Amino acid sequence: MVTRWIVLLMLSFAVGAGCSDKGPQRVKTFPVKGVILVDGKPAGNLAIECHNVNGMDKQNPTMSQALTDEQGKFSIGTYEAGDGVPAGDYSLTFLWGDWQPFSMTYGGPDKLKDRYRDPKTSPAKFTVKPGVPTELGEIKLTTE
Repeated sequence: MVTRWIVLLMLSFAVGAGCSDKGPQRVKTFPVKGVILVDGKPAGNLAIECHNVNGMDKQNPTMSQALTDEQGKFSIGTYEAGDGVPAGDYSLTFLWGDWQPFSMTYGGPDKLKDRYRDPKTSPAKFTVKPGVPTELGEIKLTTE
């Protein structure tokens, strides 16, 4: 659980470090939540990234991501942990690695064998509508 907060804190600093008063304005975001099950069981510490199917917004580029808790629950964030995702059509990619305390990075061999790393072939696609929270329910992945 501690590693999850360390990763989210680092991600928040990384996103915040690039922001300034003269930079792009924040795009409105809307909550996106769900649960990841791998082989029928909740998957903790699994990294999730959102990919806009229409490509990156060139005027206001964003990156939305999350890390699951021990029950496999996640809430995607763009500017801050769990603050939501801009309106649009998305696919999700997944990496189930480990926190590397020596290098302070998340990664290593993907326990999902890289099968969910390509946004074009992702089984998880969804639409975020302005003003509407998005509940993705259970997303079922497999190691086989």
